[in-house]
Amino acid sequence: MKTVFKNLKGDKAIWGVVALLALFSFLPVYSASTNLVYVNGDGTTLGHLVKHAVLLFLGFGIIYAVHRIPTHYFKGLSIIALPIVLILLGYTLTVETEIGGVTANRWIKIPFVGVNFQTSTLASVVLMIWIARYLTKIKDTQITFKESILPLWLPTALVVLLILPENFSTAAIICFLVLVLCFLGGYPLKYLFAMVGTGIVLAGMFLFVLFKAPEALPQRAGTWKSRIETFIHPEQADKDDLHQLTLAQIAIAEGGVVGKGAGKSVMKNMLSQSTSDFIFAIIIEEYGLLGGGALLFFYLLLLFRIVVVAHSAKTVFSKLLVIGVGLPIVFQAFINMAVVVQLFPVTGQPLPLISMGGTSIWMTCMAIGIVLSASNKKENLEEQSYDIDETNPLEVLSGQI
Repeated sequence: MKTVFKNLKGDKAIWGVVALLALFSFLPVYSASTNLVYVNGDGTTLGHLVKHAVLLFLGFGIIYAVHRIPTHYFKGLSIIALPIVLILLGYTLTVETEIGGVTANRWIKIPFVGVNFQTSTLASVVLMIWIARYLTKIKDTQITFKESILPLWLPTALVVLLILPENFSTAAIICFLVLVLCFLGGYPLKYLFAMVGTGIVLAGMFLFVLFKAPEALPQRAGTWKSRIETFIHPEQADKDDLHQLTLAQIAIAEGGVVGKGAGKSVMKNMLSQSTSDFIFAIIIEEYGLLGGGALLFFYLLLLFRIVVVAHSAKTVFSKLLVIGVGLPIVFQAFINMAVVVQLFPVTGQPLPLISMGGTSIWMTCMAIGIVLSASNKKENLEEQSYDIDETNPLEVLSGQI
């Protein structure tokens, strides 16, 4: 055990925050799992707790393994992984899976293991690494928009379009974070503003079709329309659409300042997604605004340390890599919390490292491992100039960039 701790590299504060969030997650997961057991008749509370523990244990194994990989290796790995991710996303659209009462084409089952894998979570991480690699490549060079279409915008469009039909919120989040990363990476502002303008026009057209002719859109368009209408005009929304949000509000109100205490939530047996999308409401009910505020503080601390790691990184790729894979973790947490307190429409985004999930935990852990790899001072050396073909993953993997 001492040997393992000695081999932990990178930012110790990030290690500490991630460990604290993971340890805390056992309390709300164990408490809220009674909904799955006594309402849905799914397993036992101990069984769900053990499953969550196994997922986290394997997740920390992923963090440990990934954080030992030299940062520049991720350039070559992204070249190999992106085509694989696109194939997996396309295959996912052909597979219908039911999880937690929700049937959608979002997951595929990992052979021999029997675990459902949400391919969009892997795609978002790989895409961010790919874009960080490209922005590093064009640093200090003058490029035209035409030159960036194939290496930048085409992969982004393919990933987003393959995710969009079944997971609108994830596709929208990826679009936003890609624009943020491009802005921070020095992509020409005139082209970036053009992309934003085009996105606004397309979003307006999409919303027009969504509200006027939803039958022309994918099957889940009705769900998207309902969620937007419920958020904008809650007084006119259907009672069934408001049900979960109302229960979340009640849970928050019942929690007060200090909460009811661990395991004493009442609303956990009424909120259908109390172990995932709405677990933050259960946390506030049991631990009050103080508990919810403390959880928010730790996510803000994680964000702060991610920014510190990015700022202290010596290579452009490391800086962009940390922002690209680290920012989505905290951004997703903020969206989850905003949904619970009705500052944002329902998105279906879990609370990172807290919600009881499947492989989404592993993808979050992989992203954390990448951030820790970049924070390793021994690996984070000054950039050196090498004549390397960046379209060849073997050369990138072997080059000390």
